Amino acid sequence: MPIQQMLLGFDDLHSFTDLDAFSQNIPIEWIESALQLTTKASIRRRRLPPEQVLWLVMGMALFRHEPIGEVARRLNICAEGLANEALLARSGLSEARQRLGDQPLEWLFKRTGQHWGTERYPQDDWHGLQIFAVDGALFRTPDTPELREHFGSGNTSSQRQTAFPMMRLVALMNVRSHVILNAQLSPYRRSEMRLAETFIAQIPDHSVTLFDKGFWGADLLLSINRTGEQRHWLIPERKGLVYEEVEAYNEHDRLLQMTVSAQARKRHPALPETWTVRAVSYEVNGKLKTVFTSLPAERFSTAQVATLYQERWEIELGFRDIKSSMQHNAITLRSKKVELIYQEVWGMLLAYNVIRREASQAAVCYGRSPSEIRFKPACQFIAAQLIVMGAAQPASKTGADYQNYEQASRACFWSTVLGHRHRGR
Repeated sequence: MPIQQMLLGFDDLHSFTDLDAFSQNIPIEWIESALQLTTKASIRRRRLPPEQVLWLVMGMALFRHEPIGEVARRLNICAEGLANEALLARSGLSEARQRLGDQPLEWLFKRTGQHWGTERYPQDDWHGLQIFAVDGALFRTPDTPELREHFGSGNTSSQRQTAFPMMRLVALMNVRSHVILNAQLSPYRRSEMRLAETFIAQIPDHSVTLFDKGFWGADLLLSINRTGEQRHWLIPERKGLVYEEVEAYNEHDRLLQMTVSAQARKRHPALPETWTVRAVSYEVNGKLKTVFTSLPAERFSTAQVATLYQERWEIELGFRDIKSSMQHNAITLRSKKVELIYQEVWGMLLAYNVIRREASQAAVCYGRSPSEIRFKPACQFIAAQLIVMGAAQPASKTGADYQNYEQASRACFWSTVLGHRHRGR
């Protein structure tokens, strides 16, 4: 089965006889459920069907340097009987995207993220816990009155607004596989912490989540380890905190007691008046750094905690992969309407997760860790496969021919990336 059909299967959502390989990526029923969310799903056959528009939006992320019309042509986006130039015109594709909306992409991204982001791989655990990270990123939108009014922008050092409106993204990522479990998109003015609160409940049990110092807050952090089973957190020290030392485990490891702020207790009346945190200090380039954590000292040593926080930078690498490798360092998003901006970014995150999940599955086949696969060549390989499969003539080859070609090329590629000699999967 072509990887093009494995990823979305837009040609015929009910015609597949071998669903095993397809279900390893995006099951057909998930796509059908996602498309039911659009209020304009009843589309005449002379227009682009919604499943093809969904595929087109993902293709926009994989071919950021190409105009949207060229993306549609590269992927052979029009099925037989729909190859009308008017459909592939910029205005026709824009109208098709507006009919689809952003909800199907958001739903499909979050559904796949919940499943793929919690998958366990060899060398994945850290002393029995999965490692996740939460952080934020910004995306620049075109400067139109509509987008500036909705998204807003930051202030420069001279108190003037930045030249472009800004969208805020906050994401929850599996540190080892780099798959994004969940994310929230919003205008610039929304707080990263408030956005993170919307998906904190989805952090899996038996895990530790790494935060940047901007997410410090008793209400957010206590909500992690007060619910679920063995859910822990780790965050850099926030300067100026008032605390009382309860116990010293060693010179660089202490248990502290702090007061929960009145603001936090007002938002969440069930919070206690005080809470305890573990403070672990370590030296970096001659400077002493401190992290706070809920990891218990009787189970996790000072050195283990200090070393773990270095993995928080993996989420920064994930954001870099999206902006650099997928977007080719294009600073500004391509859409010019509010709903299409959200649609574009949800499609980008979904495409990113498909690549990461495919890479993780390949790593398992070769007994390696998902983090050992570089994102850029994986992205380029999948994009090239989509072009080949999109350009192929269905009448000239059987489904078995497609499957054999696709499996052989994928096996050869992943063995090269992982430094192995080619061997069958």
